[in-house]
Amino acid sequence: MRNLTLLFCLLINLALQAESVEKDPFWLGADISGTTMHEKHGRQLYNAKGEPRENTQLMKELGLNSIRLRVWVEPKDSTCNKEDVLRMALRAKQYGMPVMIDFHYSDWWADPGQQNIPKSWAGLNYKKMKKALAKHTKETLKLLKKHDIDVRWVQVGNETTNGFLWPMGNIKENMEQYAGLTQAGYEAVKKVYPDAKVIIHLDCACEPKRYDRVFDGLQKYGAQWDIIGVSIYPYWDIKAGHTKTADETLEKAIANINRMQRKYNCPTMVVETGVEKRKPEEGKIFISKLINACKTQTDGLCLGVYYWAPELERHYPLGAFMQDRPTAIMEAFTEAAGKK
Repeated sequence: MRNLTLLFCLLINLALQAESVEKDPFWLGADISGTTMHEKHGRQLYNAKGEPRENTQLMKELGLNSIRLRVWVEPKDSTCNKEDVLRMALRAKQYGMPVMIDFHYSDWWADPGQQNIPKSWAGLNYKKMKKALAKHTKETLKLLKKHDIDVRWVQVGNETTNGFLWPMGNIKENMEQYAGLTQAGYEAVKKVYPDAKVIIHLDCACEPKRYDRVFDGLQKYGAQWDIIGVSIYPYWDIKAGHTKTADETLEKAIANINRMQRKYNCPTMVVETGVEKRKPEEGKIFISKLINACKTQTDGLCLGVYYWAPELERHYPLGAFMQDRPTAIMEAFTEAAGKK
């Protein structure tokens, strides 16, 4: 009887400990990879009161609890190379913000319309390309780990709807090689940050067919991932004719998120979103709806929402700043964080 009593007490204690373990927050983030580039050009950002702020500090004040940073292999001006990413990641560390690392595996922008092989990797065969990808991934992450950066998530490729490292990893030409390259990235991440979650990221979350095409292919050839990352941009979806309104974009995206969580048995994240900065009040309403839907309509399996380049102005229509200050759009994050 005494042993049974001790066992019962032990089980109760373990249950209480489990309840006391703090659950991860809902992640509210932004991709602010352009931070050091703006600073090189002498740009100063301000909060809504007109007080000067460094970009990471400003994001923290606005209620964000994490940031996303892209990595290019050998960019011409060193922007977003691994050393530049470290500089920005150290700022995130200062404010207690974990980091999502977004490997583009290119010297410049990578997205569904361009996935160019880095200049120094040109001419490599498939076997050597996998080794180059893994080496770049590990070297970057080892640099961050050396400085105790809290890397929680790593994207193996950016918006790889059509694969990456074209033509070798183009899914229309060779899905198996895309899967193999993806797996090389997955394994490289786990060797440096075993607990980091690997994200595969596609665009246009409202359109299910592209997700089935990619993730069915990855499954077929044995590639692994932990989280499905999505982009949700009503502006681009409406322009492409996928939807007619922002609300339709949201409704279809959430439906697809839920469908994928069941089909592939994994969580999701909105790793990119944005709205028209010239309509800040409308934009705030949409971002608030998006955050709320991801928190309440996905069984807790959509883990966060990230705004892409909120500070970007000039020719980019989907930033969230005007005259170097946050607009009402960013209030959606502040309110979601309970800060306003």
